[in-house]
Amino acid sequence: MQRLIRILAVVAGALCAAACYAQGKVNIFVASGPTSGVYYPLGGGLADVLTKFVPNLNATAGTTDGSMANLLLMGQGKADVGFSMADASWDAYKGQGKFQKPINVRVLMVLYPNRMHVVTVDGTGINKMADLKGKRVSTGAPNSATQIMAYRVLEAYGIDPEKDIIRERLDPGKSAEAIKDRKLDAFFWVGGIPTPAVTDLGATPGLKLKLIDHSDATDSMVKKYGPLYVKDTIPAKSYPGQDTPNQIATVWNVLLADEKMSDQLAYDIVKTIFEHKDDLVRVHAEAKNFDYKYQTPGAAVIPFHPGAKKYFAEKGVKFN
Repeated sequence: MQRLIRILAVVAGALCAAACYAQGKVNIFVASGPTSGVYYPLGGGLADVLTKFVPNLNATAGTTDGSMANLLLMGQGKADVGFSMADASWDAYKGQGKFQKPINVRVLMVLYPNRMHVVTVDGTGINKMADLKGKRVSTGAPNSATQIMAYRVLEAYGIDPEKDIIRERLDPGKSAEAIKDRKLDAFFWVGGIPTPAVTDLGATPGLKLKLIDHSDATDSMVKKYGPLYVKDTIPAKSYPGQDTPNQIATVWNVLLADEKMSDQLAYDIVKTIFEHKDDLVRVHAEAKNFDYKYQTPGAAVIPFHPGAKKYFAEKGVKFN
């Protein structure tokens, strides 16, 4: 976190308000995620593409703890664009849950489905969600949307994360290392596939990766929190040692902007992403999911930025 603060201090000193975009060079900061996840490489790739192809724009990306951290940074005016899960952005937009007041963000585009992973290995005695009780479990980094969704999944199974598990709060990379060292039994992670930390754990000699089914939680989560989650599957062989499909809950990822971002800059960012999608696919395969058909209010949850809506309307996307 101290490294992030140092990065932001440098970036914040160079930031120009997005409103001046039409008048000269603009610098923006893209809040991504932990280095062992998918947001981080995509954030770096996005910054490179925007800097290369959008005139008068210099984009810089930096590592963060994930969705919640990104939203808080945007609320503080320290990030202009950020990756987030739709449920976290909904809470931020409404000023509820972990957010003490509303954060004025808008959706630039719906990205790709974010799959909940409940990760363990053979030998921990964990074969189903109920087996997590009494185990050492990471629910995600403190300022991550993984933590928000992990709590909701556990709640759906009648497991109190504060009482029924020995709770740790680690990012996926540190979680995987802790499992290797036998200091952790399982961890939650919401991300794209493949996630590097899970791939690394599955490829570790002497360990057999196990992903725990939890799609049964989806109905009660939707009933309580709204239509944010869907039943989904992590296909077999997505990770080393994963022999069978994993039945899971999924939430969409969104790319966000400060509501004060100029319509032209928002338009140019989204246009550039779609025109140079192949460059981002080379960064991470999840960029293959960037598609006009997913640009719907139901997937985005919160309102689209007017500049983004203008671009999508030109491509025939209907929002009503």
